[in-house]
Amino acid sequence: MTSTVPLPDRKALYRIPEAMALLSLSRSVIYEQIRASRLRTVKQGRTRLVPAAAIAEYVALLERESLKGAA
Repeated sequence: MTSTVPLPDRKALYRIPEAMALLSLSRSVIYEQIRASRLRTVKQGRTRLVPAAAIAEYVALLERESLKGAA
C-alpha cells in the first residue's frame, strides 16, 4: 500500500458539497455510495469528510467496473 501525501495546492479532506462537485454527483448519490461502503469518509466532530485518497479510490473503482462491464 502506498502512502499518499497531499500536495500543498490540494486539500487532504473535502466536505460533502466539495466531493459532490469533484465527482459530479448529487448529494443523494454521494450518501448512497457512502452507505454502500463504496466511498470512504471520516468524521471530525459532527462533520463528515471525504479524504482525497478516498475520492481517487472511488474513481479507480468506477474505472475497474467500467472495464469489467466492457469485457
